[in-house]
Amino acid sequence: MFQIDLSGFQINPSWLKIDPWVIALLIISVIAFLTIATIWGIRAHRYRVSAGKEELIGKAAEVKVALKPKGIVFIQGERWTAVLDNGQAKPGEEVTITKVDGLKLYVTKK
Repeated sequence: MFQIDLSGFQINPSWLKIDPWVIALLIISVIAFLTIATIWGIRAHRYRVSAGKEELIGKAAEVKVALKPKGIVFIQGERWTAVLDNGQAKPGEEVTITKVDGLKLYVTKK
């Protein structure tokens, strides 16, 4: 077998010392990080959803292809298929989104 002779090797206790300032700085850094992360987490949960179909309800859209009752509207830089609840809407008119079903918007005249 392979053996190592460590009989003359001694561990000096000063090698394992850590400066108290380093420990204090490390503890302060960890506390600061946890505080900031907690504050950001709480703020994130307070905000309303700002993306997806929940955001579209109640917004105004511009009619691009006449709604008779089905057509196309333009909102936030995107074209959507839309269904008007009653009547007709000509291109250029504004409608309000009342419901989102998949990729189809249900709208009403303003």
